[in-house]
Amino acid sequence: MTIRFLSQATQVNKNKVLGCLLSLVLFLPTLASAQGNPFTPYSAEYTAFKWGDDVGTAKIELSQLSESQYSLTYASKVSKFFLSDKRNEHSVFSLLEGEIIPNEYHYSRRGTGKNKSLDVNFDATEPATIVVKDGDNHPWNGQLDNQLYRLFIAHGLAEGEDTVAYDYINSRGQLRSQTVSVIGEETLQVPFGELDTIKVKINRKNSTRETFAWFAPSLNYTLVRLQQFKDGDEQGDIQLKHYIPK
Repeated sequence: MTIRFLSQATQVNKNKVLGCLLSLVLFLPTLASAQGNPFTPYSAEYTAFKWGDDVGTAKIELSQLSESQYSLTYASKVSKFFLSDKRNEHSVFSLLEGEIIPNEYHYSRRGTGKNKSLDVNFDATEPATIVVKDGDNHPWNGQLDNQLYRLFIAHGLAEGEDTVAYDYINSRGQLRSQTVSVIGEETLQVPFGELDTIKVKINRKNSTRETFAWFAPSLNYTLVRLQQFKDGDEQGDIQLKHYIPK
């Protein structure tokens, strides 16, 4: 199964671009129904660890804005010694005839080192374009944004897939590809408690980073742990502390 991520124009031009969106849909297979619903709105809080120490918090929230439109946010705040890092991501997307349609994506990072931000819009009018504010625009060929992979993977796991691949635009405004491979089932102990999970590895092309993620079927395949390494050294580890369905 492959989940498609397409764009949605503004509500003012919704009728005009609907035909463009539907024509783009033809190029990719449809989203099959899944056991468990990764689109069930929820709020999840995480504890951030670094080398085993509690260094901060993170929060992921999925909200339904209207019958077909959703909001996905991520916020983290970590500090250790004299280092600090505060990040925010916000995706607005819709579900149109079984398709996940990115609309806009916003990213900001503040703290030690250089501050960064990114604003992206997905424009479906021909030619379909990924519009990067103050950056390079890209042809839009089904790429998703930098954080919708969580929903992409959740749907794949719910359908029993063991390998998924997708293209996306990262937080630097660059087009990238990732492959996700299921490692296996694992009973995981996190601050939230003991959970039966599915562990996956996220592989990035031409990158020395390795990311492992755990999803819990009992919580609608919500992400319950994310651990990342670079050149073999741990960069961070977030683990679920609270989960509240909306």
